[in-house]
Amino acid sequence: MPPKEPEFEIRPGRRARPSRAIRRLVIWYRRNAAVTTIVGTASSSASSAASAAGSVAGSVAGSMASAAGSVAGSMASTAGSVLNPLVIDPLRRLQQSGGEELAAIKRGDRLWVAVDGMGGDHAPGPILEGCLKAVQILPVRIRFVAETAAVESVLAELGLSDVLQEAVQQGLIELVPSGPSVGMDDEATVVRRKRDASINLAMDLVKRGEATAIYSAGNSGAVMASAIFRLGRLKGIDRPAIGALFPTKDPSQQVLVLDVGANMDCKPGYLHQFALLGSIYSRDVLGVSEPSVGLLNIGEEECKGNELTLRAFPLLVAEPRIRFKGNCEGRDVLSGTFDVVVCDGYTGNVLLKFLESVGSVLLDVLRAELPRGRRGKVGSAFLRSNLVRIKKRLDHAEHGGALLLGVNGVCVIGHGSSKALSVVSALRLAHLAASHGVMDDLHRLSAQEETVTACG
Repeated sequence: MPPKEPEFEIRPGRRARPSRAIRRLVIWYRRNAAVTTIVGTASSSASSAASAAGSVAGSVAGSMASAAGSVAGSMASTAGSVLNPLVIDPLRRLQQSGGEELAAIKRGDRLWVAVDGMGGDHAPGPILEGCLKAVQILPVRIRFVAETAAVESVLAELGLSDVLQEAVQQGLIELVPSGPSVGMDDEATVVRRKRDASINLAMDLVKRGEATAIYSAGNSGAVMASAIFRLGRLKGIDRPAIGALFPTKDPSQQVLVLDVGANMDCKPGYLHQFALLGSIYSRDVLGVSEPSVGLLNIGEEECKGNELTLRAFPLLVAEPRIRFKGNCEGRDVLSGTFDVVVCDGYTGNVLLKFLESVGSVLLDVLRAELPRGRRGKVGSAFLRSNLVRIKKRLDHAEHGGALLLGVNGVCVIGHGSSKALSVVSALRLAHLAASHGVMDDLHRLSAQEETVTACG
């Protein structure tokens, strides 16, 4: 077999000449300026990594005087960095937001959170896994309420025994045994019969002051029923509402939409109270000094809408405790124009489920439309990494859960399909609500509403 032709032909007194394949690659990169910039960045990162490993990496568009092995190694590193989708730490947002506060968490700064370990489609495994991650990066301690046999089963399956034992010894997690749990398909009223179900015992921990908040990814109807039966409604508040945080075009801003599923049929007075509850949450937890409130409708004009929105509009206009900016069309929900958007639970739930599908559908459509061939594959690799980040911004797992506003305690409801990331995000939301005086302001609102009702 004849010897393989070397990648470079070295001649005395002349600069090393790159192979034809490399020259074509350089020409293609130069013709595609936008891609070249990205490749240059990726190449620099690869060169730094290769330098740390002791190899010499040259820029593709720069000098070609390196030895064949070094160039091949550099290009392999670059290809690995560019063509593989970027691995984004799913907890980066959590660590960036308040990460400086969590550098050294003191035991006394941690708040107890009760977790319904049996709530969710995949419980208790992902719920427990999320709790174990949360206590490492959030100032919380967790009372994990679940059936003992189920917990022992997932510990062996997921290999979490040692991690859990260490967390228990450090006082970060406490296991609370429960009876038969409430199924995802059970009727909401089943919480009355299953008194020792995990959701009921977790609610009792909050009621007795042994936890400052509760999180459950279980049957939302059962969670709401248990919260009303065990914690009770705030006086003067007719119906609790589920408030969900939606992303906006501004990465630093979120919009609170409520109700997203607690009340299918609403009265105008309910929407009025939702606006008050949402404004308090937006101000106390999200840090918006004067939250702007919008009424979800089919048009901006005051005369548009159904009977519910037409009758709710004047109530919101006349309310001095909120900054009402008028009707909010569907296209404006994610625009960042409004901080709080109110609607009935039926409309809000449809909006929530639609948003949950946008990220994955958008990624699938663009993947199908990306060009084929050699150039398409390279360009698709760069674009796909950005699309993954976009999908994460629209992913409900990044927001974790929704707050049940109007009950006498901090209650966060998670998505039924919640995995570890969703649990961590929801526990962060529960901690924020419990540590920012939300309940104090809600109790003051409750007293005001009770007085208005009595005078009326």
